Amino acid sequence: MYASESRLCPAPLRSFLQRVGLAPHDLIALLARIGVGGVFFQSGQTKLDGWQLAESTVYLFQTEYRLPLIDSALAAYLAAFCENVFSVLLILGLASRLSAGVLLAMAVVIQVFVYPGAWPTHATWAAALWVVIAGGPGRVALDAAIARVLKLSSRPAKPR
Repeated sequence: MYASESRLCPAPLRSFLQRVGLAPHDLIALLARIGVGGVFFQSGQTKLDGWQLAESTVYLFQTEYRLPLIDSALAAYLAAFCENVFSVLLILGLASRLSAGVLLAMAVVIQVFVYPGAWPTHATWAAALWVVIAGGPGRVALDAAIARVLKLSSRPAKPR
């Protein structure tokens, strides 16, 4: 909290804001990963019929989504793959920064070419994904568990 805000805030609000500022990155990153990963996973699931791409998905990419420079069928397959695979990886915290980067690129494409009026939603997704890209997935992630195991296994043996 800035000094000028401190003078303007009542004591209970100031105390609340200070406590909120103590939230660990691990918790913020976990919420960001689960929240935005869940949105992309649900969207990815609507593109599938069992283990196959739904016919309606290609139709949507031909009519409503119409991305430039890429075939509609290919775009439909790529979107379904990326939304289903990278959202699960993000939620699990595996290849987190890569997964967040792929989903951020998708959010930018959706913003620019598909739904330019939905910028508040896309900005929210971008902020959550940027938390993971910039700060990492946090300690409650498979990436962190793997890093801990690799650190343990790379320690030199103690002399006896």
